[in-house]
Amino acid sequence: MAKGGTTIGELVERGAAHVDAYRAACEARRVALDASIRAFACAPEALSAPLASAAGGGPLAGVPVGIKDLIDTADLPTAYGSPIFSGHRPERDAIVVARLRAAGAVIAGKTVTTEFAWLNPGPTRNPWNLQHTPGGSSSGSAAAVASGFVPLALGTQTAGSVIRPAAFCGVVGYKPSFGAIARTGVRVLAESLDHVGLFARSVDDVALGFAVIAGSDRSDPHGWAQALPLVGSATLAAGVADRPPTIGVPSFERLAQASPAARQALDEACERLAAAGARIVRIGWPKGLDAYDELLAQAMTMAAAEVHGNFARIVAEHPDRTSDALKAIVEKGRALSLDDYLAARHAQQQARRVFDATLDGLDLLLTAPAAGEAPEGLGSTGDPSFCVPWTFIGAPALTFPVKLGPGAMPLGVQLIGRPADDLAFLRHARWCAVAAQMPADVRPPLGEGASAP
Repeated sequence: MAKGGTTIGELVERGAAHVDAYRAACEARRVALDASIRAFACAPEALSAPLASAAGGGPLAGVPVGIKDLIDTADLPTAYGSPIFSGHRPERDAIVVARLRAAGAVIAGKTVTTEFAWLNPGPTRNPWNLQHTPGGSSSGSAAAVASGFVPLALGTQTAGSVIRPAAFCGVVGYKPSFGAIARTGVRVLAESLDHVGLFARSVDDVALGFAVIAGSDRSDPHGWAQALPLVGSATLAAGVADRPPTIGVPSFERLAQASPAARQALDEACERLAAAGARIVRIGWPKGLDAYDELLAQAMTMAAAEVHGNFARIVAEHPDRTSDALKAIVEKGRALSLDDYLAARHAQQQARRVFDATLDGLDLLLTAPAAGEAPEGLGSTGDPSFCVPWTFIGAPALTFPVKLGPGAMPLGVQLIGRPADDLAFLRHARWCAVAAQMPADVRPPLGEGASAP
């Protein structure tokens, strides 16, 4: 949300002067605090121009938006989180950036990504506690929204890189269905798994951002041919389910590995949703799907094979400027056979066919987004395994915070919907967030010695 519970849509409706003042406050906050948070890789010298009044209108007129440094921008460097591409200037904007600009958005800067969106951490710190990871790979985008530097930011997810950092930083993170957003101009990590996603402080705001950037493009050959249409932002952002949803809560072995606090947060969310009128259905693992850990293993096989294809040459040419984490996944991919990769692709296609049927009688699934609060330490981005199978299937997923855990760090829940039915999913998600979300004005302490302007 923009400020004090105001959505982006409401802010824009108030007029250019309000948007300009809000953007100036965001910029002042970033200047005052980002030396501690380190959410941005680079930013323009000033965001005073174009003013909202001169931005040509649009649903995001004058609104500052952060762009993950995996996504091309023609006017700002795009280094993909790697020293190899330091100072690199793409020739043109990624499609998603062009669509944001066409909607009137002001690009507030490039947010930190892990190296090529894989596991090697960047410098970003969690604004709730500077000694804890913000998650990855979209660490900068999640931290920037949590810190109030921008109300909306773009990220990407190949395993858990939107949902996990959003959960760790206490914001809303939305990973749409695979193929719902064109990825042209987004650096490829693993083409069969990569998604563009969004961060904000409300479901309304990620829905508005999605309305602006949604839609496939012929230049992205890996999206579904059955692409979602670009829909009117007002229709999507204001949409809400016309009835309380029926929510399936699956049980599976890996969930038992979540912390007691994470499982308690899930149970408490179920209680709040039920009290608001939702029907909660405790279910086993969806019939017909491979076991959770088998889906996880197949997704990692697919990722390793495709990362090898996309990065083996870079690793060979720059051994001194690529991380051990990237070298390890490339080497894992090198050791795989064609049969291994084809088996993973077959498992993905089968899972997509079966998963749709598992939601018969249900509107969405509810589970944990991560094993618990953001772990202490900056040497790892945390465990993505609570997100990977849903990414593998290509289903829409969204997380929102529901409480603070015993370490005073956010805990959230994760919703999963029917693939290629994002509009219905977002309307149900909005209902759920209103019923169970942590108050939007709960803000992180922003670390030792940090203070708001």
